[in-house]
Amino acid sequence: MARISEIEERVQQNFPGVDTSLLQRCYVYSAKVHQGQMRLSGEPYLTHPLAVAEILAEMRLDPITVAAGLLHDTVEDTLASEEELRDQFGEEIGDLVAGLTKISKIEFSSRAEHQAENFRKMLLAMSKDIRVILIKLADRLHNMRTLKYMDEDSRRRISQETLEIYAPLAHRLGIYWMKVELEERAFRELYPEVHAEIDRRIQGSRRERERYVDGVKSRLTTLLEENNLQADVTGRLKEIYSLYKKMTEQDLEFSEIYDLIAFRIIVDGSAATCYETLGLVHSLWKPVPGRFKDYIAMTKPNGYRSLQTTLIGPFGERMEIQIRTQEMHRVSEMGIAAHWKYKEGTQINSSDQRQFAWLRQLLEWQQHLNDPNEFLETVRVDLFADEVYVFTPQGDVIALPTGATAIDFAYAVHTEVGNRCAGARVNGQLVPLRNRLSNGDTVEIIQSPHQHPRQEWLDHVVTGRARSGIRHFLRAVEVEHSRKLGREILTRDLQRRGYNLNKLVKSGELTKVAKDLSYKGLDAMLQAIAYGKLHSRQVIRKLGGEEEARPPTLLQKVFHPRGKPPSVKVDGMDQVLVRFGRCCSPLPGDPVEGFITRGRGVTVHTRDCRKIFHLDPERRVSVTWGGVPGEVRNVRVRVISEDRPGLLAEVSNRISAEGINIGGGRITTSGENRAVQTFDLAVKDRKHLDTVIKQLSKIRGVLSVERIRA
Repeated sequence: MARISEIEERVQQNFPGVDTSLLQRCYVYSAKVHQGQMRLSGEPYLTHPLAVAEILAEMRLDPITVAAGLLHDTVEDTLASEEELRDQFGEEIGDLVAGLTKISKIEFSSRAEHQAENFRKMLLAMSKDIRVILIKLADRLHNMRTLKYMDEDSRRRISQETLEIYAPLAHRLGIYWMKVELEERAFRELYPEVHAEIDRRIQGSRRERERYVDGVKSRLTTLLEENNLQADVTGRLKEIYSLYKKMTEQDLEFSEIYDLIAFRIIVDGSAATCYETLGLVHSLWKPVPGRFKDYIAMTKPNGYRSLQTTLIGPFGERMEIQIRTQEMHRVSEMGIAAHWKYKEGTQINSSDQRQFAWLRQLLEWQQHLNDPNEFLETVRVDLFADEVYVFTPQGDVIALPTGATAIDFAYAVHTEVGNRCAGARVNGQLVPLRNRLSNGDTVEIIQSPHQHPRQEWLDHVVTGRARSGIRHFLRAVEVEHSRKLGREILTRDLQRRGYNLNKLVKSGELTKVAKDLSYKGLDAMLQAIAYGKLHSRQVIRKLGGEEEARPPTLLQKVFHPRGKPPSVKVDGMDQVLVRFGRCCSPLPGDPVEGFITRGRGVTVHTRDCRKIFHLDPERRVSVTWGGVPGEVRNVRVRVISEDRPGLLAEVSNRISAEGINIGGGRITTSGENRAVQTFDLAVKDRKHLDTVIKQLSKIRGVLSVERIRA
């Protein structure tokens, strides 16, 4: 367990002469308010804030930040208040702890909504003081280090969130060592079999690899000494998670990954020394075309600077080499924390602003994206992405995620440029808007006042800014169209009952009816009529003109025969056609959302279906599972296993033992002694599917079993 004396000593080493009495006072206060609380490990709760403070001290952060680390859970988990912290320890510490306190007193309809609102709050706090996220990252790192004491559901949920949010945040802030540790711990928890298998492959060739590393290091060291260059040369095997990402993203087998080993040359000197070293290395081994990256001339937004090159090394094996100075290495490993300057009231200074363009973008998106699932999806996409660097015609550099198109570029310049984007010139040549951009491209956008975003643009963009801009425009058009349609429907039905819509609007009667029906105003009520959420006869009843209930039409009888209830109930809508999205194949028990499509009823999607992020939230309706007992639905399952005799029969028998029919199947094998089996199964519900997945996972030789979507 960390000791407060050790933390004080480390802070004094980092900031000679600093008064550490504040740390003592915060420690005593934290011990007092957490007294009697225990961690799941059985240790006193105080061990956690001490561990967080120790991590912050190791990151060379200022005493105020370390002190806030000692207090970070006091408001959330004890009777302490923000006002009390401000009174005792000052406004700065009070603000930091307030930024870390979760939204715990508000009721949310789903875990996703709760997660999104917590993240929005954290972003806003970060925009005021970046140290909020540094403390939060230290908090998450210690929780991941002690994850084994939690139940399985909590471990998986926290690990998924770590992989999707916190590791990419550490990457964005340039804290490489923390990013790697968070990724490795989360990946091992989420995919233990895959992690163990990749590790086994690495260990199987470890001695051979170590000899290879020693040989390359020796040749590089000799080369540099012969040219009077002082440098530290290191070599390492790449991390398991980075290898897994390469295998999945490029559809490679382990044996097909050639650049397993990475070398780093840290030179004593300037940027010019790095380029001199690069020339020497390229004279020794042949570089792979297209794999050189100059992040010294084109610094990453998080401050990362290095030369990166891939070479054909000894025995024809590919290897990656990074070349950087001592100062570049310090910033590359520690990111924003590497050049933190301690002074009272430290905030993000002007020289750091360029590193946080992505944070400003997230803050912009969170103002437009009301749907929590959509917001989190945007965050995940933009935090994860590797980047390309392109130029405006004026020579300004714009960083975009890999795979970005001219449309993404247009929206990165300005939302209105994106909305009027009619064409693009890349390096002087006209190209389609959907063309992907490459490092170093110069991009010019051709604008037209007659051009507007189209739905299909969403299939050709990758940035949250572009998605947000396109959706915002399309929704505005959709809202106007819906208002007009709702007005036409209501006008027609009112005329049948002898009412005049214009007169009712002028008199304010319709506005009153809208309020009585719990709508914000007349326009919102007209939209609801257009979407089928509200029927005109409900409005007529409120006006005092009772309308008789109409008998069901022949079409409705066909869709819902008497005696057979629909499998999904749509809130507030009876006798409506319900379809299931082929994109996600919802099963009873899956969390689901319904979306109204005019003229085609309601389409049901799972809440994690990627397609729903393209749809207008105004068309969303609440749906719940009803269902006919015994009804089955098809779902596709992928089984990855060793390729051994009899395994397919065991898999088939386990499936049959659960009373499940196999509607179809496909098997492929590889030279890696691996088999990939895909089955179409007829299951009753999510629980039925989970049971068969659990049974299949127990078979010897089965590495992973997962449900796959279309």
